[in-house]
Amino acid sequence: MDESLVEIREYDGLGYKPLIDYGAWRVAILRWDQSMLPENMEYIERHTQTDEVFVLLNGQATLILGGNQPKVDGLSYQVMQTEKLYNVKQNAWHTIVLSREASILLVENRDTGFENSEHRNLSEQQRKDLQEIVF
Repeated sequence: MDESLVEIREYDGLGYKPLIDYGAWRVAILRWDQSMLPENMEYIERHTQTDEVFVLLNGQATLILGGNQPKVDGLSYQVMQTEKLYNVKQNAWHTIVLSREASILLVENRDTGFENSEHRNLSEQQRKDLQEIVF
């Protein structure tokens, strides 16, 4: 196929992989890896300059939210459904738990990264609470 007309990308590896960048935006795939096991999750993040869109393509996933204050304000859980768009707003603390077969389509600003994001360590109790998420 002529790539001046269409780019075709896929990813079946583990973890996060940007696939297409254009202008100010990026499309990526997020798949399960060891760091997404509840017992391995150490932090929650928020992006200070952008929203971030998640779409569950297959498998099971739970979006974990921690408010939008300077400190994580408790944790709430959103079980994701396939083909629905979940727009995590700018400054909202979030992380995600995936089943082993899960794939997430992610749309974000191209420059989203550690430089314009904040991270907070999860408390022992929060980490213990996350372990109750079972697929």
